[in-house]
Amino acid sequence: MKNIIILLFLFTVALTRPVFSQQWEELKGEHFIVYFTLSQPQATLYSGANKEEDEARKKFAKANLDKAEDYYSLIATDLGYPRYSEFWTWEKRVKIYIYPDKESFLKATGQPKWSHGMADYNNKQIVSYLSSGTFIDTILPHEIAHLIYRDFVGFEGEIPLWLDEGVAQWEEAGNKEKIKSMIKELYLKDMLVSIDDMMRVDVRRIKENDRVFIRPTTTKDGNSGVLILDSGTFVNTYYIQAASLVGFLIEKFGSVEFSNFSRQLRDGKNLEDALTSVYHTHIHSLKELEERWRKYIEQAS
Repeated sequence: MKNIIILLFLFTVALTRPVFSQQWEELKGEHFIVYFTLSQPQATLYSGANKEEDEARKKFAKANLDKAEDYYSLIATDLGYPRYSEFWTWEKRVKIYIYPDKESFLKATGQPKWSHGMADYNNKQIVSYLSSGTFIDTILPHEIAHLIYRDFVGFEGEIPLWLDEGVAQWEEAGNKEKIKSMIKELYLKDMLVSIDDMMRVDVRRIKENDRVFIRPTTTKDGNSGVLILDSGTFVNTYYIQAASLVGFLIEKFGSVEFSNFSRQLRDGKNLEDALTSVYHTHIHSLKELEERWRKYIEQAS
């Protein structure tokens, strides 16, 4: 299976240095403000090439603002938070910074060379650069989902990493059908990692390309098995499963129940207690969550 999930957890960190001084232009929406630069804002001689470049920058900024507002409504509704329609307004709007090129973006943020964007949760900022190929359709909805979810559940409750990242992966534009296809492939190949292992392993610490993981698993026939996965496959599998589990809870039981489940976690319940409290007619343990999730995958077309 190809590793086509873009792993964005490395982007979702607070800025380690301030955003570099720029002469920013801005576009304001209801919930977002997009900041961008013009090619030569101080120039007295303004060539046709400058005008064309600036029109491209304005167009990219406007596209980001429009998509951000669309994502905001779609994601809030999907996660069961309609109250967000009146949140993130006025001075609470999220700021999106678009640097003129990748070099200036990397210099300002200290991100690794492969990065296309990032989020600063503490200051409610999303940062990228002009013409980043994956930003509008991938990074932007991913980070908006993180910000919406964390605004609701906070940072104090027992929120497992797979749930936080699963929400963001599930809400990426056009990702839902890809996730369903990839999880079905993993299921049919008996390559699913147990939820217990997803709770136990912190994938943010997995960096060695040559590391091997040996994990017990259950086959689709209900038999015991063993998985031997390299680090890249293990991490990719983890994120596909995380998104699929979130999708299962939302599609099978509804957005309102998912919101109630998240609220229970926010208010201090552990994962199993929150699950059994909200989904008590269907799920009574993490083991039963996994069983019903596997059935959901099996029955998917």
